[in-house]
Amino acid sequence: MAESEEQLVEIFCDGACSGNPGPGGYGAILRCGGRVKELNGGAGETTNNRMEMTAAIEALRLLKRPCRVSVTTDSQYLVKGMTEWITGWQRKGWLNSKKEPVVNRDLWELLLTLAKPHSVQWKWVKGHDGHLENERCDQLARNGIPT
Repeated sequence: MAESEEQLVEIFCDGACSGNPGPGGYGAILRCGGRVKELNGGAGETTNNRMEMTAAIEALRLLKRPCRVSVTTDSQYLVKGMTEWITGWQRKGWLNSKKEPVVNRDLWELLLTLAKPHSVQWKWVKGHDGHLENERCDQLARNGIPT
C-alpha cells in the first residue's frame, strides 16, 4: 500500500493511580478502519505518569508495520514530553532544565523506539470532559489497577 494510502491507526490512552505513587492501571483503545481493540493492565507500585506512558507504550507495541498514528491522551506530561521536551533532554544527556536526571527515562526511551517506525501525531484532550474514548480509557485504566 502506498504511503498516501496508509490507513490511520487511532490510539486513545489513559493511566490511573490509587495514590501517587501506589497501585496503578492503564487503558488504551486502538482503532483502524472498522476494527477496535481495547487493552488494559496495571502495576502494584507506580505513578500516574508512568501509567499514562505505559498505556501509549502497550498500544504502540501492537503495531505490526509502519503506520500513520494519532495518539490521543489527557496527559500533558506525555504529549509535551514527546513533542517539546524530549529533544532537549537527549541533547543534554537526559538531564532536565534543573540539570537533574529525567524522571521515567526508561519509558521515554522505549516510547522513542516504539514511535520511530511510525508517523505519530500526539494530541491532548481535557480529561473527564465527556470525550468518549478518553472516558472509556479511564474506565479501562481504573479496571487495570491491581487490588
